[in-house]
Amino acid sequence: MRRRRSRKERHEASEDMNITAFMNLMVVLVPFLLITAVFSRLAILELNLPTSQANASEQQAPEFQLEVIVRESAIEVGDRTAGLLRRFESGADGHDLDGLSRYLAEVKRQFPAKLDATLLLEPDIPYELIVDVMDRLRVAGPGDAGAGLPAGTELFPEIAIGDAPAARPR
Repeated sequence: MRRRRSRKERHEASEDMNITAFMNLMVVLVPFLLITAVFSRLAILELNLPTSQANASEQQAPEFQLEVIVRESAIEVGDRTAGLLRRFESGADGHDLDGLSRYLAEVKRQFPAKLDATLLLEPDIPYELIVDVMDRLRVAGPGDAGAGLPAGTELFPEIAIGDAPAARPR
């Protein structure tokens, strides 16, 4: 009961595959991928290195860069190049924000043109403490009159925030 195929059936089975839909997809997909591709850019840093003929008198002292590091155990005030200047330990009633404020007023008196400071924070520092320290960095408080600055004097309004470096073992 085997049935033989007719010539017509054999001819229909050997049709060519239609790839028009696939080609249409490629025509749309390839330009889209090329347009959205991220091209890598090379960045070139220009370095101005001192010449061997540079005099010691021409070299400038490094600029003061204020850093305030807020840790769970203390608040550290320092210069990026000189290191730690002052450390305010936290007590049972919290961090010594008044002492920090007075010291920042003294620093402002020494560097009156300085407007920027960097605030570095350890993980899990409470938001309220961050805001309090930023307020003390921005404006002198009423208790800072002893440092020679009236209340409301602008201290360091340009504040950059970052992660604190790991604490050094004491």
